[in-house]
Amino acid sequence: MNTNNPLLTDLYQLTMAAAYHASGRSEQEAAFHLFFRTLPFKGGYAIAAGLGSVVEWLEGFRFEADDIEYLGTLRDAENGPLLRQDFLDYLKDLKLTVSIDAMPEGTLVFPHQPLLRITGPILQCQWIESALLNIINFQTLIATKAARVCLAAQGEPVLEMGLRRAQGPGGALAASRAAHIGGCATTSNVLAGKAYGIPVKGTHAHSWVMSFETELEAFEQYAAALPGNCTFLVDTYDTLEGVRNAVKVGKKLQETGHRLLGIRLDSGDLAWLSQQARVILDEGGFPDAAIVASNDLDESLIESLKHQGAKISVWGVGTRLVTGGDQAALGG
Repeated sequence: MNTNNPLLTDLYQLTMAAAYHASGRSEQEAAFHLFFRTLPFKGGYAIAAGLGSVVEWLEGFRFEADDIEYLGTLRDAENGPLLRQDFLDYLKDLKLTVSIDAMPEGTLVFPHQPLLRITGPILQCQWIESALLNIINFQTLIATKAARVCLAAQGEPVLEMGLRRAQGPGGALAASRAAHIGGCATTSNVLAGKAYGIPVKGTHAHSWVMSFETELEAFEQYAAALPGNCTFLVDTYDTLEGVRNAVKVGKKLQETGHRLLGIRLDSGDLAWLSQQARVILDEGGFPDAAIVASNDLDESLIESLKHQGAKISVWGVGTRLVTGGDQAALGG
């Protein structure tokens, strides 16, 4: 379903628009301000995001014949047509003439401060309100969460990797976009990379390792296929043995002019395992190999791992980023 559609609105916006039209007030000038009342995550700031998506949605605002046909099927409580034919005819040729003033994406914003102001005919402002709230509220929430995660990482790269846990395909794309605005360096979401120009990064899954007789063979075959993209997931079986296998394959990569980019930890005591992995990598001749960590991370866990002396240099954050974690929505 294409959401770049004027029917992405609440029914009461539509019925108010019909009433504006019936009362001759369609062109009355109005100004709508979009703001939030409480800061997310009990924090001290929010990061504005979603303006680019708003502009894209507004530029695509037009009623197709099947949209008008569907609206004509809506019934009121007396089983009569909800919308009059003259109103439906009006919508057929409706072109938006609103103006937008907005905070640039990535700007620090605070409660009751307008993120966006729409001015223009009241019917049009009313109709588009719900879609704009949906876009701005969600992306601002996720951009803010991303900024908090990146701040906790203290300048080390944060990889957004939440596609499989996001609220549907649309939510995943919006979250990837907002997370990048909030500071995430890359995304695992290939479609988001194409749509928004975000660098894409990824390793391999446990299923890859499990499809071979041994972990070492899995690493060797991956290196043979993708020698320039070798960050090995080492915790399918014995994590530290996995690091040693990564070192073995890393040495073979060196012989062919390539290098071991790093290893990834996705379970267990990440602080201790990263410390032990760092020793193995350094002693194996790979002091520059990155240690990537994932597994339901958020800003609190990253701060805790930092305090424990973890040797992690790249942070993969998914579920608790793209869903908002402990806050599901921006306070209205």
